[in-house]
Amino acid sequence: MGSALANRLAGEGHEVRGLDDLSAGDPARLSARVLFTRGDVNDRPKLWTHLQDVECVYHLAARVSVPESVLYPREYNAANVGGTVSVMEAMRDAGVRRVVFVSSGAVYGEQAEQPLSERQRPAPRSPYAVSKLSAEFYVHTIGILWGLETVALRVFNAYGPGQPLPAAHAPVIPRFLRQARQGGSLVIHGDGSQTRDYVYVDDVMDALVAAATARSVDRRVINIGSGRETSVRALAHLVGEVTGRSIDVLYSKAENGGVSRMCADIALAEEKLGFRPKLTLAEGLRLTVSQDPRFAPETTRL
Repeated sequence: MGSALANRLAGEGHEVRGLDDLSAGDPARLSARVLFTRGDVNDRPKLWTHLQDVECVYHLAARVSVPESVLYPREYNAANVGGTVSVMEAMRDAGVRRVVFVSSGAVYGEQAEQPLSERQRPAPRSPYAVSKLSAEFYVHTIGILWGLETVALRVFNAYGPGQPLPAAHAPVIPRFLRQARQGGSLVIHGDGSQTRDYVYVDDVMDALVAAATARSVDRRVINIGSGRETSVRALAHLVGEVTGRSIDVLYSKAENGGVSRMCADIALAEEKLGFRPKLTLAEGLRLTVSQDPRFAPETTRL
């Protein structure tokens, strides 16, 4: 999401600075108009220098894998919570006006009531979700104490071209697309009935851009999703349709920290940000396949 956002803002004529440690990102995806620096958000001198004369900070820096966080909670706390505090301190010292913090729908945890509203009490089930909720509280509280404008966007399952595809704990959509491209079986963790709210990256960008200047969003937490609930089994079927492959599905043990259902109530995002997702999941998957060379069909050599 970071590169997509930076390119979008630069394309709209803004001066954009990006900071990333490149643990997952790829600077080759950035427009030449983006001033990029390699660095860590916990490097306070570098962060402070980078924020001089900046009006708004988009804070997306985080480790983002639920199953990985179960194995390495200390590292997730250091990056996601400690990194957020470092950003807020640097903002205060540099005189930045507003921060748009990218949180996660994972903070809700297991909930009987769907779709998930911002009024519902979070019940995180993984260290990743705990770290995001803790960071939300830091952003909100520090914003009040230091007079900074803050808005937290709880982004649900964002996907699209360029999404990182690590060897372990890969997100489900790029993992399925890679497996389909290679002609292999799609591996579902659990029975496949679990649902998620998948939202295309360009739709998320609409919300992020709007949040920088929107009125009446200070101190707000706002859901960003498609507002549609899709089971993992249905996603696997859709990947087969989009890629034109005959799909075999294998089932494995459910991952720790997961939840059975997730669907975002996006009424507040529409009210405060004018947010309306444009793409269906099928349309977004087709765009992802067509724009990401990792998922292009292999050609047969004669």
